[in-house]
Amino acid sequence: MFQGKKALILGVANKRSIAWAIAQRLAAGGAELAFSFQGERIEKSVRELADSVGSPLVTELDVRDDAGIDRVFSEVSEVFGGKLDLLVHSVAFAAAEDLEGRFTDTPRDRFWMAVDISAYSLVATARAAEPLMEAAGGGSVVTMTYLGGERAVPHYNVMGVAKATLDASVKYLAWDLGQKNIRVNAVSAGPVRTLAARSIAGFTTMESMFEERAPLHRHIDADDVGAAAAYLLSDDAKNITGTTFYVDAGYHAMGM
Repeated sequence: MFQGKKALILGVANKRSIAWAIAQRLAAGGAELAFSFQGERIEKSVRELADSVGSPLVTELDVRDDAGIDRVFSEVSEVFGGKLDLLVHSVAFAAAEDLEGRFTDTPRDRFWMAVDISAYSLVATARAAEPLMEAAGGGSVVTMTYLGGERAVPHYNVMGVAKATLDASVKYLAWDLGQKNIRVNAVSAGPVRTLAARSIAGFTTMESMFEERAPLHRHIDADDVGAAAAYLLSDDAKNITGTTFYVDAGYHAMGM
């Protein structure tokens, strides 16, 4: 399905990451993958995972650094012959203390940090990917969002505001980049046990409520999200863009 495709994966932290589940789907379909990592703490884990799929590039990236973004996409261009077909954006961050108390008490600097890392990074990396995808004749971008950007979810707080910004950015990027045959979509996943999820206060309560109220009455896992993202990245979804694709056992459809 992805034979000959070149992909850049942003946001793998460990083997439980949603980004890694997506990467495995792409690799199994024949794609060649490049990876970025954030910080020395996870570098070893990301390099080991990347090696397991024969990645030609593993590079550090702080998405708040525009020069760093330029460098990474220059490296990607070099290893992939000036072309890029697929971009997976699975990057988000908010300070742990802002996922515990009241949203009202979020300080200005940490508010903008969450929006910058979790939402603006999609804009910045999509812009950097644009010429490489145009050279490839088009491309597909997928990012990870959550229902907390549409509705208030206790303790999700500033991350919900960041996801709302991300959701709007998906639509505007889809419009801008569509003329170059570049599609931009989001996957909205239910609770998945990842490194990021563990920082949300009351996550286990969220999981139990989810199972009780979702129409299918079951949890989802990272591989479910990987399958959905792989579809959106594939040519089978060639006419899908600007869309939020829910993988949450139907939870988003419920009123209570």
